[in-house]
Amino acid sequence: MLPEIDVVYGGESFTLTDATAGTTIVNAIKHPQQALKEVTVSLRSTPGAALIAGLSGAPAPSFDVLGWNLDVAANAGAKVILVIDAAGMGSELLTDEIASSLRRAGQHHASVSGIVLVGSNTVPDVEVPVVTSPLDVEKVRSVTGPAATVTTPLMFQGDLMARARSNKKTIVLPEPEDARVLTAAARVLADGVANIVLVGDETQVRSSAQELDLDISDARIVGVTDPELSEKYATEFARLRAHKGVSIDDARQKMRDVTYFATMMVQMGDADGMVSGAAHTTAETIVPAFQIIKTAPGVSIVSSSFLMLLADQVLVLGDCAVNTNPTSNQLAEIAVSTAQTAAAFGLDPKVAMLSYSTGSSGSGADVDLVREATEKLMQLAPELSVEGPLQYDAAVSPEVAASKAPGSAVAGKANVLIFPNLTAGNIAYKAIQRSAGAVAVGPILQGLRRPVNDLSRGALVEDIVNTVAITAVQAGNEKVN
Repeated sequence: MLPEIDVVYGGESFTLTDATAGTTIVNAIKHPQQALKEVTVSLRSTPGAALIAGLSGAPAPSFDVLGWNLDVAANAGAKVILVIDAAGMGSELLTDEIASSLRRAGQHHASVSGIVLVGSNTVPDVEVPVVTSPLDVEKVRSVTGPAATVTTPLMFQGDLMARARSNKKTIVLPEPEDARVLTAAARVLADGVANIVLVGDETQVRSSAQELDLDISDARIVGVTDPELSEKYATEFARLRAHKGVSIDDARQKMRDVTYFATMMVQMGDADGMVSGAAHTTAETIVPAFQIIKTAPGVSIVSSSFLMLLADQVLVLGDCAVNTNPTSNQLAEIAVSTAQTAAAFGLDPKVAMLSYSTGSSGSGADVDLVREATEKLMQLAPELSVEGPLQYDAAVSPEVAASKAPGSAVAGKANVLIFPNLTAGNIAYKAIQRSAGAVAVGPILQGLRRPVNDLSRGALVEDIVNTVAITAVQAGNEKVN
């Protein structure tokens, strides 16, 4: 690997690194997906500008060096400058070679800002700036175009981990008896993404970790029978639920439930957020949060969203998991919460209120509901970019938007999609996940005073790690009241 040194070119300073930053070429060959994630996290965490030197070769002939370099560039959000040896090429052959290179870059979602030709003074007429060597400052500037706007799943995940790591929070996991949760906890600790509290019997949990060859030495482990915590939590729970007739004995019994215990840990400030659901139902995860943590000030409804990580962009969909048939007022609140979720994760929210009709082209109770919700949303959050009613295709396709909603600042560019009911939202997120191959991160619960998130009982270790990181970022953004 190249040493990381500062270089200066034309008055601009860069950190010089290479396309295996954060990993090794051997790891890239043996475990390309994991290695690519490690490189992405490393490069997206690099402060300032980085000059990335692409690999020129690899010890394994079957390793796709160019594909790796393009993947690194796409996931790091780096501008690509292709260097082509053009010696002996005629104009037509050179044009074909450049077109082929640009197609290849496009297949990897990499953005080419310029091409440097070596061994030729012929500059063909192509869609990106082309210069010939030797280079000078002006030539370099001419091929370093605007930054890439594509957001890949690995880029998003890399940024997510970096943000969680930069403001480390404490997340409680009440299901350490599940091997996936224990594995995810070890990975979170190893990556420095969050501090972890596990709720369970310490001897049993550490024994399970040893059997799985996991290092959880930095985790705090507490049991529901801990005399100090259980009594503190029971006393506060009884106070919170006194209006429902809950006695101190009732509260003590509730604190034997790991989810209630972990939720009280968040309520009392002993943890910043909770992730559960790998071994519990959604109701078992979120009902304690409704009873204990409750909604944030100014919010009357808890809702959910999914982050859909597509090949080249991130969409935020709401509500796909909680509210069955929201009213127009509730739909407007869900849109505000979902836009806030999008902003919390680095997106500039452009909100589409979805229906089967675009603009004034349709009528009926369902489209009227969305039209009313859009008007109320504009009153609730006038600073948001909003359009509705919009059909899905008009919301996400610039070509369709040009004919169905010309002049709209949102249509064709929407990244926050609000569905009129749970049926539409749940079907849509699963269809996008399965048919488009998107990574679905969520459900993310919105509107609670402190962050609690639910897992699918079929969650993979990667899903749990992502949800812990999301919960940590939510905790870092919250204003506790």
